[in-house]
Parts: sequence; structure tokens; C-alpha cells
Amino acid sequence: MLDFAGLGLWLNLAIFAGAAATVWMAGVQIAHYARVISDRTGIGQAFIGVVLLGGVTSLPELAVAVSASIAGDASLAVNSMLGGIAMQVALLALADMLIGRQALTSVIPDPIVMLQGGFKILLLSIVIASIVVGDVPVLHSGLWMWALAAVTGLSLWVLSRAQHRKSWIANDQHERQEREESKASEETKEGGKSLSAAGWSAAATGAVIITAGYLLSRTADAIAESTGLGQSFVGLVLVAIATSLPEASTVFTAARAGLYTMAMSDIFGTNLFDLSFLFFIDVAGGADAGMNSAGRFEAFAALIAITVTAIFFIGLVERRDRTILKMGYDSFAVLCVYLAGLVVLYFLRDPGSGGG
Repeated sequence: MLDFAGLGLWLNLAIFAGAAATVWMAGVQIAHYARVISDRTGIGQAFIGVVLLGGVTSLPELAVAVSASIAGDASLAVNSMLGGIAMQVALLALADMLIGRQALTSVIPDPIVMLQGGFKILLLSIVIASIVVGDVPVLHSGLWMWALAAVTGLSLWVLSRAQHRKSWIANDQHERQEREESKASEETKEGGKSLSAAGWSAAATGAVIITAGYLLSRTADAIAESTGLGQSFVGLVLVAIATSLPEASTVFTAARAGLYTMAMSDIFGTNLFDLSFLFFIDVAGGADAGMNSAGRFEAFAALIAITVTAIFFIGLVERRDRTILKMGYDSFAVLCVYLAGLVVLYFLRDPGSGGG
């Protein structure tokens, strides 16, 4: 494995900038391919957002998590996962500003995003339980992480079955659904790309994202080491920023195109995959359960992720179209909670190593 720390600060900064630009452009393209696949196959935006966008854009997180765990940096791997989850939800709040006069949660026509958010909160609760209670290694992974993997599989199965079944219907759902799908279909036809071509292009773009995303994460780690910041805070902020760039580009692109369900499902889908990666961190980390290295820093990071998700969950149920600074009240609250949480985490960090 290449020693990025030995390359020097300025070379790492140059690689980071180049990889960031590559990831951003690739994210824009894969959002377009996802739109084409959704239109050509008739698969809902929510499921495409979870499986395609969520799965592909979470690949950089998987790369850095497994590599860090194998290298003995389980704390960095866990922190980058939990930090990325909260940060990606904050990206939704920023995307809300792109809509302009309407709050994001007031224009989401598909109730499945609430189901996604509910499963995400359940998985985060399992993570916090593993930190507070402690974990016991069973068959190369912690017992709590086996539970996490099982619930993740269950959530994906339930979501796949629920994509065409609406448990409830919003008052103006049909109007918004028609407007959203009409806009998506119109832009898809302009692209003129076939389903097969879109599929292969999405796969190629995914390969670019995972390669550039890996470079982002490793150079971010090296930059953080050069600047002397603690590993726990670095994993939560700098590495999380690096690995969240694919989500940022896809979410902003989807929001600009009026694909609001896909944008939110992209984030919630990525979060579901990211949480499941904690199981792989455990497997790659060795004999001991990986979450035993976590402490109050990681627990508080998970609580931030639960809180910002719950705020959006409330907004989806309430569907109140009230805005402040061109974003919904819930999005504004999410940004406030996330930024305040970062301040608390800064003081909880251990400059020497992990956050626990």
C-alpha cells in the first residue's frame, strides 16, 4: 500500500484536489444514468436512489474502512463511517436551498423515504448499543455487528418489496409525483441513452468513483497527520468530507433536476450501506470486536446522526412548507444540530488516537 504520508503535504493536497474534481464530475454523470435507468425500467426513484446511487457512492467509504481496519486503524474506520452519515444528511439541508421557495420535505411524494429513515435509525441504535454494552466476537465479527448485518439485509428486502406499495398517500402526492416523473422523463429523453448503455456507463463511472474516492480518503488522512489533528476528529470530519463528495454531487444534481425522492433516497441509501460496512470493518480488523475500541466520541457521533435523521423524519410527516434562508425549517435545524455537534465532538476528541 502506498505511503501517502511520505509524499508530503503539498503533493497530497494536489492529489486530493484532483480526486475531488474527478469524483464530483463522476457523481454528476451517475445521477444522470440513474435517472435514465429509472425511466427505462419503471423502477421507482426511491429504490434506484437506495440501490444504485446509495450503493455506488458508498464504495469509497467501504474502501477506506476496510483498508484502515486491516492496517489496525479501526477507530479511524468507525469514525469515518459515523461522521459521513451525519455529514451526508447535512448535505440534504444544503440541497434544500437549491429548491428555492419550497421546503425539501414538502415536495417528497414517495412515503418510502420514511421507511428508509426508520431503518437507518434502527441500525444506528444497534451501533450505539454495541458501544455502550460492549461487543463479543463470534465467527470473526462482533455479535452486535452480526445483528447489524441481519437488520441491514432485512431492510433492503423490505424496501425492495415496498417500492410499489404506498402505505399512505399525501394530499398532493399524485400532482407532485406526476410533476417529478414528468420532469425526469423529459430530461431522460433529451439524453437519448439506452438502458444497456446507461447500465455500462454507470458501472464505469462507479469504478472511477471508488478509485478517486479511495485517493481522497487516503490523502485526507495524510493531510490530517501532517497538520497534527487527532485521528478521531479527522476521521469524523476530514475523511468524511472526502468520502462524501460523491453523495454531494449526486444529491445536488438530482435536486436541480427536480428528482427530490431520488436525492433523499441517495443519502438514506448510502447511510444504510455505510452502517452495514461496520460489519466488514469488524471482519477485517482481527480477533477482537472492532466496536470495543469505540467510546463516547463515537457514541455521540451516532447520536448526531440519529437526531438529524429524526428531524427530517418529522419534516416528512408534517410536510409543512415553511422556509428560512431558502431552506425548510427542518433543514435549518439539521444544519444547526450538525454544526453544534461538531463543536462538542471537537472537545470530546482524543488528539492522540481514537475518540473513546
